[in-house]
Amino acid sequence: MKKWIVSMKKADFKSIAAKYGIDQVTARLIRNRDVTCDSDIDLYLNGSLSDLFSPLLMKDMEKAADLLLAKIRENKPIRIIGDYDIDGVMSTYILMTGLKRLGAVVDERIPDRVKDGYGLNDAFVTEACSDNIDTILTCDNGISAYDQIKHAKGLGLTVIVTDHHEVPFDAELKTQIIPPADAVIDPKQDSCGYPYKELCGAAVAWKLIQVIYEKSGVPSSEFEALVEFAAIATVGDIVELKSENRIIVKEGLKRIANTSNPGLNALIRLNNLDPSMIDTYKIGFVIGPCLNASGRLETAQKALSLLNASDDDEALLLASELINLNQSRKDMTEEYAKKAFEIVESASLKNDRVLVVYLPDCHESLAGIIAGRLRERYNKPSFVLTDSENAVKGSGRSIEEFSMFEEMSRYKDLFIKFGGHPLAAGLSISSENVDVFREKINEGCTLTNEDLIPKLRLDMVMPLSYISEDLIYDIEKLRPFGKGNEKPLFAQKGVKVIRPAIVGKNGNAVKMTVSENDNFYIDAIYFGDAKEFIDHVKSHETISIAYYPSVNEYRGRKTLQIIISEYM
Repeated sequence: MKKWIVSMKKADFKSIAAKYGIDQVTARLIRNRDVTCDSDIDLYLNGSLSDLFSPLLMKDMEKAADLLLAKIRENKPIRIIGDYDIDGVMSTYILMTGLKRLGAVVDERIPDRVKDGYGLNDAFVTEACSDNIDTILTCDNGISAYDQIKHAKGLGLTVIVTDHHEVPFDAELKTQIIPPADAVIDPKQDSCGYPYKELCGAAVAWKLIQVIYEKSGVPSSEFEALVEFAAIATVGDIVELKSENRIIVKEGLKRIANTSNPGLNALIRLNNLDPSMIDTYKIGFVIGPCLNASGRLETAQKALSLLNASDDDEALLLASELINLNQSRKDMTEEYAKKAFEIVESASLKNDRVLVVYLPDCHESLAGIIAGRLRERYNKPSFVLTDSENAVKGSGRSIEEFSMFEEMSRYKDLFIKFGGHPLAAGLSISSENVDVFREKINEGCTLTNEDLIPKLRLDMVMPLSYISEDLIYDIEKLRPFGKGNEKPLFAQKGVKVIRPAIVGKNGNAVKMTVSENDNFYIDAIYFGDAKEFIDHVKSHETISIAYYPSVNEYRGRKTLQIIISEYM
C-alpha cells in the first residue's frame, strides 16, 4: 500500500494567478514544483531558447571551441568517442553534424556495450593513434577516464572531454579527480561556474556547437535546429525537466513535429505516431526504446546511421530494424524480469534493503531495465548483475532516499569500475566480490522502514466539480511533463463509481462514470488490474482516488473526463 502525501507548500496563489493570468490551481501546481520567485515563474511559463544561459559560462567551453576550430583550420583529424545509449548517440550526432558543417575531418566511434564497455578505453586510444587521429573528442563520457586520457596525452593526442556525469571524488584529499585532458567540459566540476548543473550529455555537446557556430558566423537557426536531438536525449536520459532542460525539451518537441530528419520521420511513421502529438511519454516509451535497442542488443551505430540516413528508403529500412530489435528486447526483458522477481522472493534476499540480483545469463544491456522493474515492484534500491567477457557487469536504479553513486563510493575498492548518478549507476566487479558487495552495501544501509514505503505524491485535494475545459487547458501550460516536472496529480475522497465496465483488447481498463455528492458526474477511466478495481468498487460504497483531468475528443465531440491512476 502506498502512502499518499498531499503537498502543503504555501504561497499567495491568488496574487500569482492574477499576475500571470492563470488559475489559482495552476499557481499552486507551479509552487509545488519549487518555482517561486517572479523571474523563475516567468521562465517556467514563457521561457524560450533565448533565455538559456550562455555556454561560455561553462568551464573550458571557449578553450574547447578554440581548440576545435584550430584543428578544423589545420585539417587535423578529429575522432568523436560517444556512448551506446540514447544520450551518447544524440551527443555524437550533434557533434558530427556541427563539425562537418564547418568542414572538419571527423569520424566517430561508439563503443560496443559488450566488447568495449562504457566510454573511452585504452583500445580506442591506441586505435586513434594508429589511425593518425590528432584529437579525441568525448561526449557523454570521459570525466572518469583519467588513466585512458593520461595514456592518450602520452601518445601526443589532443583530448577534449564533454560530459555531464558526476566527477570522481578522492575522499582522502577531499577533491574531485579531473582527467588531464586539454579541455574538460562538465558542469558538475566544482570549478565550473555554469548556473545549471543537470544538463544531459547531448545538451552539453549542443552548447559546444553553439559556441563553435557563433565563432564561425553560422546562423543561429542552424544551431537551434539541432535542439530536437538534445530534447530526445534529455527525455531519454531521464534528467530533471527543470530550468534549461525543460526549455530544451519544450522547444525540441515543437521542432520534432516538423522534423526534416528522414530517420526520425521514419521512426515516428512506423510507430504510427502523429508528429504533432509527440510528447515526453512517446519519446520515453516509444521512440527512445527503439533508438536504445540497437545499443543494447547489437551496436548503437545502427541508431546513429538512422539519424544520418540520406533518403526515405534507407531510413525506413533502418527504422524497421530498430523496431524489431526493440520487440526482441521487450521479450527478453519479460523473461529475465520474471527470474529476478523469483530470486528476490527467495529467503536469502527477501529481507535485504538493497537488492543485488545476479542473473549470469542475462544480456548485460537489460540489467538497468530489470533493476528499474525491481525498484518499482519493491521500492528498494536495486542492482542487477550479469556475466560479461572479463568480469561481472551491472546496473543499478535507486529510490530518492538512497544516493546510489554516493553509497557505492563507500565501497569503491570492490569495483573494477563504477560511475553514475544518485538514482542510477553502472559497475564492473569481479565474480568473487558479488556476494561481498551485496553484504557490504546492506550492512551499511541506513534506510528505515518508513523510507521503503512507496509514496504517492499528490499536488492537492480538488473537488471534481472544479474541473473545467478552461482549467485543463491552463494546466497544459505546464508541459512538458517528466522527471522533476511531474504530471499533476489530484486527489478526492467520497467518490461513487457508477456502471464500471472492463474495456480494451487486453481487458486492462475500466470505463465508468463517477459522482461527487450525487450532484456532479464526470466520465472516468482506470488503467491497470481491471478485475481488482471492480472487486474493490463492489465492496466499497465510495472510494478515494488520485486522478488527472483531461479532455476526451472523439469524432469532433469534446467531453470532460478524469484518468484515475490510484485508488483506495
